Amino acid sequence: MPSIQTEKLGLLIIVITALVWSGITPNDRFTWFLEVLPVLVGVPLFISTFRFFQLTTLTYWLLAFHAMILCVGGHYTYAEVPVGFWAQDIFGFERNHYDRIGHFAQGFVPAILAREILLRRSPLTPGKWVFFLVTSICLAFSALYEIFEWGTAAFTGEAATAFLGTQGDEWDTQWDMFMALIGTMTSQLLLAHIHSRQLSNILILSTNTIGRKSF
Repeated sequence: MPSIQTEKLGLLIIVITALVWSGITPNDRFTWFLEVLPVLVGVPLFISTFRFFQLTTLTYWLLAFHAMILCVGGHYTYAEVPVGFWAQDIFGFERNHYDRIGHFAQGFVPAILAREILLRRSPLTPGKWVFFLVTSICLAFSALYEIFEWGTAAFTGEAATAFLGTQGDEWDTQWDMFMALIGTMTSQLLLAHIHSRQLSNILILSTNTIGRKSF
């Protein structure tokens, strides 16, 4: 459907625009690179696989949303994003919680991506096992990211302070993984139905396409 393809192209343009904006005089160039690295890797990856493995529209929207969060965090550094300061003033938080949003998204978005790959590339069907495996994958990814942050800090020293964004919180690593866990479960509970419907549409479209080619 041309309209759907146009929608996906529009999302790509928005993400690239946000990436370019974020790279214009960021607060810290090294931190910017580390924060937007998933976008720098993900955009070429999804472009290269688009022709033979298109994801659902929902997944592309979620990935674009996550990319925007990363770009904003990379531009300002997570501890200095304005919206985090606004929330801090309004609700009386002790710190800028934008990084909590980022780690919630780190579970919320990859959950649907992992769910889609499992359901399309394995014998699994929607249900408890998929929910469990997706949650495990996303939590493992969150832990791996925390190890990456630790390794970067150990290797570069003070240069990675803004990337860590602990803001003096000794439990920051645990909070990050907890937020990713909550995001993962929330995403599946809220979006599993619409995601499964879109997956069914892809299967029907693929079957029809194969049928026409065979004919």
